[in-house]
Amino acid sequence: MSGQRSIPKSKVARAASLAATGAKIGVNYLKYKGRSGMGDPNARASFHDETAIDTYKAFSKLKGGPLKVAQMLSLDQNLMPDQYIREFSKAQYTAPPLSYPLVVRSFQREFGKKPTEIFDEFSTEAVAGASIGQVHKARKNGKDYAVKVQYPGVADSLDSDLRIVRPLAMALFKLDAETIDPYLGEVKKRLLEETDYAHELRRSVELSKATAEIENVRFPTYYPELSRDKILTMDWIDGLHVDQFAKTDASQEERNQIGQSLWDFYHHQIHELRIFHADPHAGNFIVKDGQLWVLDFGCVKALEPDFYQDYFALMACYQHARESQLDELLERLTLFKVGESVEERNFLRPWIRESIELLGRPFWQEEFDFSDATYLREIFEFGERAKVDPQLQRAQRGRGNPEALYLNRAYFGLYNLEGMLRAKIRISMPGFLKDVA
Repeated sequence: MSGQRSIPKSKVARAASLAATGAKIGVNYLKYKGRSGMGDPNARASFHDETAIDTYKAFSKLKGGPLKVAQMLSLDQNLMPDQYIREFSKAQYTAPPLSYPLVVRSFQREFGKKPTEIFDEFSTEAVAGASIGQVHKARKNGKDYAVKVQYPGVADSLDSDLRIVRPLAMALFKLDAETIDPYLGEVKKRLLEETDYAHELRRSVELSKATAEIENVRFPTYYPELSRDKILTMDWIDGLHVDQFAKTDASQEERNQIGQSLWDFYHHQIHELRIFHADPHAGNFIVKDGQLWVLDFGCVKALEPDFYQDYFALMACYQHARESQLDELLERLTLFKVGESVEERNFLRPWIRESIELLGRPFWQEEFDFSDATYLREIFEFGERAKVDPQLQRAQRGRGNPEALYLNRAYFGLYNLEGMLRAKIRISMPGFLKDVA
């Protein structure tokens, strides 16, 4: 596999690439109208199939902002048809790689040397790729390393990329500014952090130490002397990604152990540290010798104290039927808008109640069995109903605290991993939830 040989860097070249994608979408739409006019029942599905592939292909060539937008939008399954979710989720860790000559150039810029002048061995093909960079395997003095190499120009083109992607995404997914702007704002913040590998190295070391007390959870060692602003080197960990481990004939006890480690890891970071690993997909976790290894702290989210208290207090209020406190909390979390009609709020109440009940259900049991597919099926079916309800789509525009984006993502991502493992886990509630229980 030769890999991508170049990334468009100038604003004109990147805009032209997205304009070409818009033209392809226009052609796809004309074909859709023709098919639907002839009574083809599969016309809409075919349009979305073709357009999802074309859009992801264009975004993946540009890397950076466009690919991060794809990754972010794929996490909220209520925003777009399933075809886009399937394609865009590839941005998590299977994005098309850059060719080796571009990697060599990155090393020469950062170190003044080629990879093979620093390491004894260096893989010419990436072993994984995502929106910001790709990973290569290297060897030095008999030791294996994972080397993350950032795509060239990602940080420099961020603002112009997001300005170009915004109208395309709004038109394609029928989103308004109130809905998409919080996503783009979060994309910009996270990208600015994720493109600073020196910051990621410091944070990875700090969070690894702060989470070291969690039983059965391990972290790679990071190597500042083999890292630079756009290159990050850590231990290479052999093992199985969580989704691969879940497909083995592992015993229920082994599954439970890894599932418990995942739960304890997130519980500690969210409720004790108030800063957490916000990228809970299977590619960031490896199972080796019965232990859970956490690989990547590129995407981390700190929780504002007021938001944290309101978010979990809302969960407790629903659980214990404290109706008198609900409206105030919903307003503070911007799920309710000040001055809106009683009718609007009454329409939203059952949707909000169901979503919070689903999210919080594991918290109120001493042990939760993720091997029962009923729970995850309920979450999926709720999302499907929400996605096709036009009144809800209109009503939820401009609602919700952007802070919740990553916290919801963390929990539903965690639940998905637990479901893959079919794990039975012991639940520990946050302290202040125990106080109100």
